[in-house]
Amino acid sequence: MVTIRLELGRQNFHPLKRRSFLLLKLTAVVFAVLLFCEFLIYYLVIFQCNWPELKTPTQVRDQGTPEPVLRAMFLADTHLLGEVRGHWLDKLRREWQMERGFQTALCLLQPEVVFILGDIFDEGKWSSSQAWANDVERFQKIFRHPQHVQLKVVAGNHDIGFHYQMNTYKIKRFEKVFNSEKLFSWKGINFVMVNSVALEGDGCSICSETEAKLIELSHRLNCSRKQQAPLSGPCGAGQQLPDSAPVLLQHYPLYRSSDANCSGEDAAPPEEKNIPFKEKYDVLSREASYKLLWWLQPRLVLSGHTHSACQVIHGGGVPELSVPSFSWRNRNNPSFIMGSITATDYSLSKCYLPLEGTVLATYCGAAGILLALILAHFELLALPFLCGWNLLRKHKRI
Repeated sequence: MVTIRLELGRQNFHPLKRRSFLLLKLTAVVFAVLLFCEFLIYYLVIFQCNWPELKTPTQVRDQGTPEPVLRAMFLADTHLLGEVRGHWLDKLRREWQMERGFQTALCLLQPEVVFILGDIFDEGKWSSSQAWANDVERFQKIFRHPQHVQLKVVAGNHDIGFHYQMNTYKIKRFEKVFNSEKLFSWKGINFVMVNSVALEGDGCSICSETEAKLIELSHRLNCSRKQQAPLSGPCGAGQQLPDSAPVLLQHYPLYRSSDANCSGEDAAPPEEKNIPFKEKYDVLSREASYKLLWWLQPRLVLSGHTHSACQVIHGGGVPELSVPSFSWRNRNNPSFIMGSITATDYSLSKCYLPLEGTVLATYCGAAGILLALILAHFELLALPFLCGWNLLRKHKRI
């Protein structure tokens, strides 16, 4: 009797042990895939990015020390979804992607300053006060950063509205959160940040005020290049800016007819390249572009808005780089720009985030592995092959 009970206990134990082992294997696969796709892949991809080296050695100042190099990171068009058009799954997936990409970049690359070139939010142009507060809270969580890293933001048309939607309330609301400034100088480098939505040129109060401030800033920059004493000549008294041509940062690109001449794996798709751009909607007008180049005389322009990469050389040899979107919502291969910048030189490189297609393919592959483990456990894995083999044998006999 005792022997019979032991045998029955062993027979019941083996199926239970097999089920526990199957559950352990399934859990291990799920955990490994989640760990890779949601954390490790960001480190593996961004680890391959390096700060670009300057083409010429840094010049030596009068004191005998080399010019300091500023490590700046540029990204654009994050488009955090709002309460109107934002599906919860889309928010969860794409915002987690941006958070992991940004936090991993901060950890591995350690930039000194980060510039976001507009369209931080998707619905800032019409969001209520409460919706705006909720979106800002999510932004501050996703793009949190140490105190020693500065974060500078430029307004985009989705943040404050297109020209016909823009008003003082929306601009003040944006500036209150992001402490927007027209000029940022660090390590002898001048960055001019322009509200390009206000460059409509129709004489509206906001547009007139924006142009007046840009003209004043142009005057200060010109005085700094003349290296006049603070109290001499027409420049008068005031804080002297570094003697360096500025880097112009804005949301709208300067005028170009289309993306037809843009190239690279993150350029606009072929079916969109030859579509003409609409002035004051896709790009700035010819007049506004000419004014900015004339007033500020920048050495480099960086912009966003198109969600695709493009490099253009404007009059006077001024290069402009359109920064692609940082979100999977707008492209499969988001990226950001890394810049090593001094007062007299700069060098740029691009760093890609993981492809959304790669992550989805990994999950599909893992689902196939899980299905194979389950079929193997129930000894069903070979059943389709055996059925096919038997049908083939019967066909040969006939």
